[in-house]
Amino acid sequence: MAVRHILQLGDPLLRAVSKSIPPEDAGATIQDLEETLAEFRRTYGFGRAISAIQIGLAVRVIFMQVGGLRYELINPEITWFGPDSFTLWDDCFSFPNLLVRLERRRAVRLRYQTMAGAECELEAFGALSELIQHEVDHLDGVLAVDRAQNRDSLCTREEWLRRYHSE
Repeated sequence: MAVRHILQLGDPLLRAVSKSIPPEDAGATIQDLEETLAEFRRTYGFGRAISAIQIGLAVRVIFMQVGGLRYELINPEITWFGPDSFTLWDDCFSFPNLLVRLERRRAVRLRYQTMAGAECELEAFGALSELIQHEVDHLDGVLAVDRAQNRDSLCTREEWLRRYHSE
């Protein structure tokens, strides 16, 4: 497949709500997401996940590589949010030089399908929970900037490194 262009903040397609996809039709999308994530990591030195809408495909597919594990999430839906939350500086492939201070839940439960069509459930905590929330937000047309705590919750990456990197 191919490394795809990542849509940038301001592209109206990033606000689209993604549609469900038959699991057997998700293979090419997952491969494009995997290759695009690998290229982003080579270019920027970070990155854990990407959603299909970020490469211009309004389908409910997420690819994640975290802690040596890969996740192919088809038609994901968060079915439960834990009661506790935490604050973090979030970044995004669609605005790689901007960080947003926001609040996320410490735990979530996610229902999704595999390419074989199997229904699965995943409970995620901490960083994985935060990442899933970020990616599912993308599928719902919600960006991290929409969740900023206040007007002082935006920071360029350069300024964040200078001021907050020790957090």
